[in-house]
Amino acid sequence: MKDPLFTVEERVEMLRESTAALKNVSVATFDGLMVEFARQQGASAVLRGIRAISDYEYEFQMALMNRRLAPEIETVFLQPAGRYSFVSSRMLKDVVSFGGDVSGLVPPNVLKRLRSRMGAS
Repeated sequence: MKDPLFTVEERVEMLRESTAALKNVSVATFDGLMVEFARQQGASAVLRGIRAISDYEYEFQMALMNRRLAPEIETVFLQPAGRYSFVSSRMLKDVVSFGGDVSGLVPPNVLKRLRSRMGAS
């Protein structure tokens, strides 16, 4: 299980700040099954990011289960540009904790909070 650096509320706030200029984007949280949330939202597809083969195996299994639970909802996999394929929350936290620069890999508002939380300047 992941040990997040920020609470759900903090992550939602950062996402809302980062996407404020995108009028067709909303941020919401849910508990329970993603496909049930997608149904409640009237979604016909969900997007999932894949960085590496290890991500693909897990995501593919999840997509098959989701298809069984909600065959009307498609799963679409997105791959990042090669220059971002190595980026993970753990990697960012490690680099910032040792004083490294991750600007350009996260939005400026997230970078500011990340540095503050990690005690970096």
